[in-house]
Amino acid sequence: MRSEIGPGPFRPGPGRPPPHLAGREEEQDLFLMLVAELDRGRPAPSEVILYGPRGNGKTALLGWISERAGSSTGVDVEELTPSKFDSPARLAELLLPDSWRASVRPDEIGFRGIAWRPGQRPAPDLAEVIALRVGRKPLVVLLDEAHTLDPKTGRSLLNAAQEVGKSEPFLLVLAGTPNLRAHLSTMGASFWNRSRKLRIGRLDDRATGEAIRKPLEAEDLAITDEALEHIVRDSHGYPFFVQHWGRAVWARAVTASRREITSEDARACQAAFDRQRDDYYADRYRELKELKLLQTARAVAEAFRSRPVLSDSELGAAIRRGFGEAAGDDELAAAERKFRHLGFVWRAGVMPEWEPGIPSLMDYILRAVPAP
Repeated sequence: MRSEIGPGPFRPGPGRPPPHLAGREEEQDLFLMLVAELDRGRPAPSEVILYGPRGNGKTALLGWISERAGSSTGVDVEELTPSKFDSPARLAELLLPDSWRASVRPDEIGFRGIAWRPGQRPAPDLAEVIALRVGRKPLVVLLDEAHTLDPKTGRSLLNAAQEVGKSEPFLLVLAGTPNLRAHLSTMGASFWNRSRKLRIGRLDDRATGEAIRKPLEAEDLAITDEALEHIVRDSHGYPFFVQHWGRAVWARAVTASRREITSEDARACQAAFDRQRDDYYADRYRELKELKLLQTARAVAEAFRSRPVLSDSELGAAIRRGFGEAAGDDELAAAERKFRHLGFVWRAGVMPEWEPGIPSLMDYILRAVPAP
C-alpha cells in the first residue's frame, strides 16, 4: 500500500480544466473552425456566447479554446474577466501588451494620428485598440464571468467587437451564467441576437462515462461497467461532481495498489462523496437564505418531484406558492431571475421548459428546508 499519492488526473475545483473534456465535441468543432478562419486572416462568421449554470465547465471550455488557439502561431489570445477592468480606458490598456509599450517612447503610444500617454490622456477607444492588435495578429478575446460586466464598459466592448469583426480577424467570446442574456440587454447592443449561443449544461450519460473512464485508462486503471454506472447515476452529469468522483475512486485504487475499480470501490467512496457534495450545497443554501428564497426554493423543488421539467406556468405557480398569494408580479419575476442567476433552474434547450441546474440539489433543499 502506498502511504502517499500525487494529485492524480482529476481536477475538482472551479474553472480547473478536466483531464478529458467530454461531451463538448460540437462546441470544440465550432471553435476550431472559427480559429482556422482567423488564422487565414478572415473575419469570424460570428461572435460566441457560452452560458449555463455554475460548475458545468464554461471556464474549462474557455481554457481549452485558449490552449488550442494559442498553439496556432498566427493567433493571439487574451483571457479576461470583468474584475480586471472597470472602464473602457482600463480595458484598452489591458489590450495593449507591455511589450508594445517598450517598443515606443516610454510615455507615449501613438497610432492613427492619436498620441496617448497612459494615465495622462484619454485612451483611444476600444475599436482603435482592437484594430491595432489585429493589424499585427488575429485576436481572440475570451471574457469569463461576463454576467458581471459593467454596462458602460460592456457597451463599448460589444460595439467595438461589431465594428472590427465585420472585416478583421477578431473573435469575442463571452461566458456567463444563464441570466447573461438579460444582462446584455441592458447594454443596448445586438450582441446576443447576432452571436452563436452555446448552452453549457450537464453532461449526458455517455459523456459522463468518458470523463471518468478515459483519464483512468491513461493511468492504466480499469473500471467495471457497474462502477461506472454508479458514478454516472450519482453525479447527474454535473462536471464538478464528475471530477470529485474521479478523484475519489482514483485515490482509492492507487492507495490500495489496485488496477481495477469495482462497484464495491464506488460504494466505499459514496459516504465521503456525499459529505463533499453536501458541503458544496451548504453554500447554495446560504445564498438562497441571504436572498430570502429558501421557502420558494423548496416549493420549486417539490414541483420537480413529480416531473423532470417545468413549463413557464408551472414554475411560476411553484414560485407563487413559495411566496404566498399576496406576492406581486414584480417580486415573482425577480425571484425567477435570481434562481436563473444561481443556476437553481435553467432552460437547457430551445423549448420554454425549465429543469433543475442539478437534480440532487433539489433533494438537498427538501431535506434542509422544513415544510411550512
